Amino acid sequence: MKTKCYDRIGEQVYSEKLENGLTVFVVRKQGYNKKYAFFATDYGGADRRFKLGGRWLDTPMGVAHFLEHKMFDTEDGNALAELSANGASPNAFTSTDITAYFFESIEKFQENLEILLSFVSIPYFTPESVQKEQGIIGQEIRMTEDEPDYAVYYGLMKALYKHNPLRDSVAGTVESIAEITADTLYSCHKVFYNPSNMVLVVAGDVDPEQITAAARKILPKEPGELPQRDYGPAEAMTPESGRFEARMEVSIPIFLMGCKAIPPVKDIDFLRQELIGTLAMDILAGRSSPLFLKMYEEGLINNNFSAAYEYAAGAACTIAGGESANPDRVFELYKQAAGDLAAKGPDPELFNRLKKAMQGRQLRSLNSFETICYNTARGYFRGYDAFQAPEVLAAVTREDITAFARDNLRSGDMALSVILPKNA
Repeated sequence: MKTKCYDRIGEQVYSEKLENGLTVFVVRKQGYNKKYAFFATDYGGADRRFKLGGRWLDTPMGVAHFLEHKMFDTEDGNALAELSANGASPNAFTSTDITAYFFESIEKFQENLEILLSFVSIPYFTPESVQKEQGIIGQEIRMTEDEPDYAVYYGLMKALYKHNPLRDSVAGTVESIAEITADTLYSCHKVFYNPSNMVLVVAGDVDPEQITAAARKILPKEPGELPQRDYGPAEAMTPESGRFEARMEVSIPIFLMGCKAIPPVKDIDFLRQELIGTLAMDILAGRSSPLFLKMYEEGLINNNFSAAYEYAAGAACTIAGGESANPDRVFELYKQAAGDLAAKGPDPELFNRLKKAMQGRQLRSLNSFETICYNTARGYFRGYDAFQAPEVLAAVTREDITAFARDNLRSGDMALSVILPKNA
């Protein structure tokens, strides 16, 4: 295995690409009792249209999420119950662009790792179990669609994007999941759960050679074809519409403001823009920003207000929002502050203080095995080394923030999504 030392942060990472195309990362954490395994596929809710064997294929919304639910089923029972009975704490998630299965344990880690690798790589579906799951997930979808936070987020995505699948729920709709069959699941598992499209990350006091030995023993021996993905026609930088509005059972309006960002195009650019974008949003609308303090003092927002940079499915955007009795006034002030940041750049003292705070968060995150594994996997799928983040952030300048604001916080291209009280 290759070994790479990161002197700046005191980490040592082992890695190896196996013959079947799977890349394994082991982050040694000597002296820790807890161990963490994260087995992920570069496949999420947005990956509905893809090319394989020279042919374009379309699948219903919600397949990736549905597949995640069903992967715990085995011919002999349920892997979730088996891992739990074995002293592990297992879970899984599906996002727009990644599906992951993971667990942490103190005892029987190697045995639990083999269970994880086995059930994720060996699918077992029956028409009866798929039909049963359609009912369960359908009920979850109906409940989620009644949640204001869900409605305001996807309202903003629909206001921003015309074609990109970011517009659509990762879970799909009741109608779309009704189209999913056992054959659909087997086909998508074969395409996206092949080792060439996956990564295994382990953190803890473990033997790296034992980890790769387990992967070689259990997983398929041959690499698979990597699918080509299609996220729809190119999007204009202007929003599809300037506003989304709905009424639901809320006591105070909730809102999200957003703007499309220019997506990064390769490797380390993903990491660099994510760090610059996150810092820029802290400077513009974070809790220490003049904008946040002004709006909070005037009673326009409360502590639920937050801001972020996001990237998925070939698209990027900036988002901010929370609760307010006057979201339109907040939107006006937000656009003014974004324009000022693009024209004048960040205050030097604020820039230095928030950059140091972000560096501190990075260092503290190295104590979280979950964060280490997730960031390593996500970085691998996007072509960058997540452990380079402190080095990349250290090189970020005020000019980088100004350029980001100018290119990606265009006040004239912002959209607003608002959920108003039903009976107001």
